[in-house]
Amino acid sequence: MRVAFVVQRYGEEICGGAEQHCRLVAEHLVPFVEVHVLTTCALGHLPWDNHYPAGETVLNGVHVHRFALDQVRDHRAFERLTYKVFGDVHSYLDELAWVEMLGPHCPDLLTYIAQRRADFDLFIFMTYQYFPTVFGVQIVPEKCAVAPLAHDDRTLYLDVYNPVFHLPRHIIYNTDTERAMVEWRFGNASVPNTVVGTGIHDPGTRDVVGFRARYRLNGDILTYVGRIEPAKGCPQLIENFIRYKGERGGDLTLLLIGRAEMPIPRRDDILALGFISDEEKFSALAASTVVVLPSETESLSMTNLEAWTAGVPVLANGLCQVLKDNCLKADGGLYYTSYEEFAACLDILRAEPDLRQALAESGKRYVLANYSWDVIIRKYLSIFRQCGMDVELPVQSESESRQMVSSW
Repeated sequence: MRVAFVVQRYGEEICGGAEQHCRLVAEHLVPFVEVHVLTTCALGHLPWDNHYPAGETVLNGVHVHRFALDQVRDHRAFERLTYKVFGDVHSYLDELAWVEMLGPHCPDLLTYIAQRRADFDLFIFMTYQYFPTVFGVQIVPEKCAVAPLAHDDRTLYLDVYNPVFHLPRHIIYNTDTERAMVEWRFGNASVPNTVVGTGIHDPGTRDVVGFRARYRLNGDILTYVGRIEPAKGCPQLIENFIRYKGERGGDLTLLLIGRAEMPIPRRDDILALGFISDEEKFSALAASTVVVLPSETESLSMTNLEAWTAGVPVLANGLCQVLKDNCLKADGGLYYTSYEEFAACLDILRAEPDLRQALAESGKRYVLANYSWDVIIRKYLSIFRQCGMDVELPVQSESESRQMVSSW
């Protein structure tokens, strides 16, 4: 049995988001099926330029096929078309052109799917917005599944995405919240679907003392992990932090982990580490007082799951329904919808270590029950069977059975 994941970028250097989600699922499926990934040569999503060499390689047991991009994004032209598509009268052809400019523009990848469609039992398209998914789903609708990783933003309301949510044999959602939103928007409840989510990679090491010593960190640490960019709410996070420090003072550091795609203020109390190893990341999380989730648009935050696994509560943007629901279901953190709530929640979490511990422990139990790899992989294999693949489900222990019942 051969499964091909289709995703816009792929590599161990890519931290977080749909790309890390795809890589972790693909690698955990290697013992059960022959796993391939069809992707581009891009490393960064702006401006989608070629970084990796084209061709086939094997990464952690996964066959990775990279295809060269034939154009980079023209930002000025894209901005003009974006204004027309979202702010003016436009046509369906305008939306198609917008998706092509959104990228990553890689016709060779689509040609490969068309020519090799018989070589794979199932294609799984990760994320709904991008060029490979919008056009790839229409090439192999009878043997594809889509993991949309959708959140409630303006892109979701374009007509160009209607086929993506109606043509697949199966839709793989991250949360019940995502499924309800998509079915309300597209009226596609008749399409077979499963709420799955993803697991995380926990290296198992926690060098809290060493991490604090390496970076001379004393006092409380407010940590953010992910792409440091406006779309993830980072400007507002930094603004909130600076205002909070101006009002409260004290020994609090904002720790930023991930690739920076926006300017970061040069301050002694803001530490940007860039991309770090998983071992260092989990040491950073375990050393943190609170992990902050400032994005308004998430389908499922892997940082959220990692924080609870590392034993730390979260402070989430309550304007993101998925993050808010996760906090409530897991009882693993607090959420805010304004600066005043941000500051009040941070005050409480910093002042109450017993509360932090209770929230973190509750969150960790929630992750184990709903996002352990045993649960995730069994759901994927069940989807494969529903799509006509002859795969064996692993023997299930009594404890795993209870987890599956609680997660469906």
